Amino acid sequence: MLTETAIVPTALASRYLQQLCKHFAHKIAVRYDAASGDAQFPWGRCTMTATAELLTLRAEAADAEALARVKAVVDDHLIRFAWKEGLKPDWTPAG
Repeated sequence: MLTETAIVPTALASRYLQQLCKHFAHKIAVRYDAASGDAQFPWGRCTMTATAELLTLRAEAADAEALARVKAVVDDHLIRFAWKEGLKPDWTPAG
């Protein structure tokens, strides 16, 4: 399993986590509350945690192509939802 993590500084972490999860729930299995979320895409998974100042994203998939797809979907939606802040996740391999 390949894994990458992005830590996004924002005071609106919980809001974005819930917005992402609510949106994804229209098409895929999602579990979430104000502090954590788990989105199960057909090609991989993204878990999310929110604190007062940080949104942490963890993408997992079986291969590099699927991992890139998970990250692209999450990036696209977070960038649109957080356009006022200009947020862009910076993904790094999990160690």
